[in-house]
This record gives sequence, structure tokens and C-alpha cells, in this order.
Amino acid sequence: MLKKVIFSINKTWLEDKDFAGQFERTAEYIISQGYESEVVTYGDSSFDRYKGKERSTILVATDSNQDAQTLIEKGFYCIGILHDKNKEEKFKGLKFVFSDIEEVEMDSFVKAYQRYAGEPWEVIRTDRLIIRETTVEDVDEFYRLYKDPEMTRYMEGLFENPEDEKRYQKDYIDKVYGLMGFGVWTLVRADDNVIIGRAGYSVRNGFDQIELGFLVGKEYQRQGYAYEACRAILEYGREILGLEHVQTLVKKENEVSIHLCKKLGFEEKDEVDVEENIYGHAYNGTDRVNMGQAKYGRYVRFFLVL
Repeated sequence: MLKKVIFSINKTWLEDKDFAGQFERTAEYIISQGYESEVVTYGDSSFDRYKGKERSTILVATDSNQDAQTLIEKGFYCIGILHDKNKEEKFKGLKFVFSDIEEVEMDSFVKAYQRYAGEPWEVIRTDRLIIRETTVEDVDEFYRLYKDPEMTRYMEGLFENPEDEKRYQKDYIDKVYGLMGFGVWTLVRADDNVIIGRAGYSVRNGFDQIELGFLVGKEYQRQGYAYEACRAILEYGREILGLEHVQTLVKKENEVSIHLCKKLGFEEKDEVDVEENIYGHAYNGTDRVNMGQAKYGRYVRFFLVL
């Protein structure tokens, strides 16, 4: 868990009071949000006082690539900072580089730290749900949700071997969330932290439009959770992701999901054949199965203008 944000800045540049002021004010803002923060200079011996796991609770924001690489080798999580005095700096291997530091919200520092630390981002919070990124630890709960045969009547199930599913989820977390900025997320009931389903956005092979998908465990159905989650995810897509339209694909026999899509405002466009089970029964990395093994289902395609 993030405890402290440290700004590691060129000593000479910090002699400029106006320049230094932006970092001092940002540190004060971070402190006002309940975290620790300070401004130091490259090579500051204060970094040496942090040992072992304590270093993994700190996010260092530095304006030097060399400083970042040195601190990373010591076990710190680092982000880059661009400003008027280092416009040509090239940061290598950093997941995040911020500019206009005084405009950066605390949530952005937290999310940068979480991405390095492997902690899931909380994406949306509704009246009853927390919609967050999936973790490998969620997989065991997914098998609980999917164990009722009714759950896979209209959609694909999980891999037969839970270890395959966990490796798939790890690759998904590493390659999709950070790269795409969205994905399929985990639905958690807010009052007791029970995982009740999954929902979010994906890009399906053979289709150009971003797709909304959703699943709620059978024991949690008919309580409005799917509608609550999807409505919030569509709003997030419009306001945060800047999406203009979304599609969803539902097996033509799935009358309940078709009703939900219409309630959400989707309009039916046509019927299409959709490739299913693209990875087969076992997960062997990101390689797809041979086309001869492909299976297709008939789906109703819906569109929604956000």
C-alpha cells in the first residue's frame, strides 16, 4: 500500500525558488490527502534509510532517467517528471511520466503506484458495487461463480485447469489493463466484499467496435446488479474513456440478457456468427488454437450510441 511520495529533483534546479515551489506545494497537497511526502535531491542519502519492504510502500517521482534507474535497482517504484528544465529527458522502462506536476491529482499518484505494486485499480463505485480490476486471486472465486451449468449455457466458461486460468489472468492483467486502459473487471458487493460477477469492455476478434460484456453469478441474479454495473460502466465509457458507441453480442437464445441490453438502451442491429473458445481447453500463452478447432455461435448484435 502506498504510504509516501518522494520527489527526487536536480539540486541546481531546486535553487530556483519558483521552480522548487511547484514541488513543495505538490508535496503539501499529497500530505493533505493523508500520505507522506517530501522533496529531495539526486543521490540524497535519505533513500538509504528505507529498507526491504518499506521501499515497496514508496513512489519516487524523479526528473532524471539515470536517477530513476538507480532507484529502481534499489527496489523503489519510480515515475518520471517532465518540466521546463528537462524537456529532452528520455525515460526508459517507466510506466508513467507526468508533466504539469501541480495539476496531477492524488488518484493518479495512487494508480501509478498500484500498477507497479500489482494492486488492482478501483474503477467505479456504485451504490452497491465496487467495480475493480481483476486479480489472479479472484480466479478461485470465478470457479465458484461458474460452477452452475446454467452460467455457461450462453457464454464461454473457464479453462478446465485453474492454473491455466490463473496464467491467462496474469497475462491479461499485464498486457490489457496497462496497454488498453480498460478491460473486463471484477464486480464486488460493497457491503461484504463478495465477488458476484464480471463486467467491462473488450475488443473481440473480427469486430471493430468495443464490446460491453457482463456476467453475474446465479445466486446474485434478479437483484438488479447487472443493470447497476452495466449502467455505470457505460457512463464511465462515455465520460472517462471517451467512447462514442459500444456494441454487445448476446446469444440469440439468451432472452434475459437481450432484455437487459434493451433496458440499457441498446438497439438490435443484426445476427452474426462469433468465434468461441479461441484458446481451446488449455492456455498456452497468447497463441490461439488452429482454425480447424474453432467453434462458432450465433449471436444478436446490439449497438448503443453513448
